[in-house]
Amino acid sequence: MNRILQWIGVSCFTLIAASAATAFPEKPIRVIVPSAAGGAPDALTRYLTGELAKNLGQPFVVDNKPGAAGQIAMRELASAPADGYTIAYANVVTHAINKGLLPNLNYDPERDTAAIALVAFTQNALTVTPSVNVKSVRELVALAKQQPGKLTFASAGNGTTSHLSAEMFKAETQTDIVHAPYRGSPQAITDLMGGQVQLMFDNLASIGPHIQSGRVRALAVTGNKRSPLFPDLPTMSEAGVSNVVATAWGGFVAPAKTSKAIIDRVNAELNKILSRNDVRAKLAGMGFEPFIGKPEDFTNFARAETVKWAEIIKRSGAKAD
Repeated sequence: MNRILQWIGVSCFTLIAASAATAFPEKPIRVIVPSAAGGAPDALTRYLTGELAKNLGQPFVVDNKPGAAGQIAMRELASAPADGYTIAYANVVTHAINKGLLPNLNYDPERDTAAIALVAFTQNALTVTPSVNVKSVRELVALAKQQPGKLTFASAGNGTTSHLSAEMFKAETQTDIVHAPYRGSPQAITDLMGGQVQLMFDNLASIGPHIQSGRVRALAVTGNKRSPLFPDLPTMSEAGVSNVVATAWGGFVAPAKTSKAIIDRVNAELNKILSRNDVRAKLAGMGFEPFIGKPEDFTNFARAETVKWAEIIKRSGAKAD
């Protein structure tokens, strides 16, 4: 009898969960973004959640929470109800780099969040302000060695691939370049264009339009292969500097203990969206490469990336300024 009652209880719970997922969503969904409006994570989030809203019939409201290397955003997500109505954009910083860079991290990616979907990748470009008279990576290295401590590189913030790409570059080229961290790419790019800082590594998704307009000069990209968006730009290895390889990535997460049924529902809708040719073309134009997979693919990938970036941080000697 007890086994029968237990089976009935499990069956009822399963039916209720399935019913809730079918009804979901019944109200707007808040999306926390751990960076400023106007940057690559913000642009990607707004585009994909706009498509999700069409599929799910409810608006997605983006809430930018920049600062503290994503800790503010992730703590806010962790404290939200696990009902599917608060999710967040998570990326290489929040779910891989921070564990190796910040000794007092105030959240745990696996304990406090649940993966929904890894959605896209992008690489960085090494760019300089037009007033810096260099046309290649080798010329930039020579200038930096002639003027130790005089050049400044901007970054989208401590622990971003923007920051760590430059730290790897400094370590490999044995140059002394000063770090100026910003709270996201937009202001950093503005100061790069204005000449307040001399160089910057940044996601193609955010720096790309400024390369195309000529407001900044690109010297190389940080991927293992050239970018389809800028096929004439060499990789860092082709430009003469090995071991400066950095790929940024991002996806969506929910508070821990969010029901698997809801997570699977959102994952399935995102996969449908990312399978569309028009969406893939849009992302390519933004400098992103889409990814389609299950929630566990995101979890496993982030674990591997955490190990990789910890090794990079140790090798480069990067610190949070």
